[in-house]
Amino acid sequence: MNLRAGKRALVALASSLTLTVGTLGIMSAPAQAAEGDTTSRGVTIPAFYNPPANLPAKNGSVIRTESIKPFLALPGVSALPDKAQRIMFKTTDAANKPAAVTGVYIEPTKKWSGKGSRPLVVVAPGTMGQGDQCATSLNVENPLIMDLSGGTLSVGYELITVYAMLNEGFGVMLTDYIGLGATDRPHTYMNRVDQGHTVNDAARAALSLSGTSLKSNSKVGFHGYSQGGGASAAAAELQPTYAPELNLVGAYAGAPPADLLKTVPGIDGSLLAVALGWAINGMMHYNPELTPTVDQYMNDKGKKVLNDALTSCVPDGSMSNPFTKTTQLTKAGISLEQVINQEPAIKAVVDAQRIGKIKPKVPVRVATGTADDTVPHKQSRQLAVDWCKAKANVTYTPVILPNLGNKTVLNHIPPMLVDLPAATSWMKDRFAGKKATSNCLVLPIMP
Repeated sequence: MNLRAGKRALVALASSLTLTVGTLGIMSAPAQAAEGDTTSRGVTIPAFYNPPANLPAKNGSVIRTESIKPFLALPGVSALPDKAQRIMFKTTDAANKPAAVTGVYIEPTKKWSGKGSRPLVVVAPGTMGQGDQCATSLNVENPLIMDLSGGTLSVGYELITVYAMLNEGFGVMLTDYIGLGATDRPHTYMNRVDQGHTVNDAARAALSLSGTSLKSNSKVGFHGYSQGGGASAAAAELQPTYAPELNLVGAYAGAPPADLLKTVPGIDGSLLAVALGWAINGMMHYNPELTPTVDQYMNDKGKKVLNDALTSCVPDGSMSNPFTKTTQLTKAGISLEQVINQEPAIKAVVDAQRIGKIKPKVPVRVATGTADDTVPHKQSRQLAVDWCKAKANVTYTPVILPNLGNKTVLNHIPPMLVDLPAATSWMKDRFAGKKATSNCLVLPIMP
């Protein structure tokens, strides 16, 4: 998709999203929920999202599916999807235990004009929140999910990426993460293994579906920005050993939070400060022995923020605690970064999430906004450097935009939109079998 077509798609989607407010795509709790339904902050979570007691043994196995109707047809865009399947599939979590994950496969109406069978792109979502109502798979039917009495709002911004991919004729699997949507556990936000496994198993699940134009050997690409960039990067690193049968040809990692310790200062005190609560909650899920230590540091306000974060999405979580500094949440008035550095057990958990220590075997494209202070540019760029040192095939792209306001997230979101046409074109080249040219040799002189 060229830049002009990409802009037309973005404008059309933005217009359609605006038109749905107050009329369509609003999902909240009905007067009487159906049997098996649950609620999160007043929003109905369909019974589909309740995992069964027993899960299949094989990773990527489909547990259940149901047909859904995508909410939107884009005027002037040829890849208008007319059918989609909501899926629950099996993965293995970071504790090496079975877990259920949800997602949606969308079949494009546009014919695939390239060689071979239709390729598949797994879209790993950016940060959505920690409540089940934040799951991106729900946004396919309902781009705006809200309940004013419950104080929650989820916006399906990843649909912009989804429609860009559909317009190229790619099959698209949009995956949730462990505990995001599936009602049996909290979302383990920013856990490297959980996210990497989920993306790989989403591909396996999509390729095994009946009634699609995909084949078992279809070429696969991973695409993600922000949290999704980290998930895509981790998935590319883990794929050779975890899912070697996938015909993976490339992975795009936009603004990846590859080094969480160096990401903390960017989030701390920002509009998205609540994300630190999601990370702490996810960390304690697998490491409950750290809970007393965290409790020892947190004051009453800090404990309340962590509890509220468990069921919040990006918009409502950001508005509840905008620009909050973690020094306001600790008894001693010290920052989360200081807490991590003086507690070896916590630091070890954070360090275990570092991406860049394993060489991906497929070409990877790393893009980061040079002014990004939310997911700091330098640590994202360092991922490209680390992969280059390991002799991976790396295309690094700096997205040079003016500073639009520190701590406001305005330096983080625009690069995703600006780079999307180029990222989509890069993926199309991988599906076409074109050789990716690494720019590791010139990376030292690039921003």
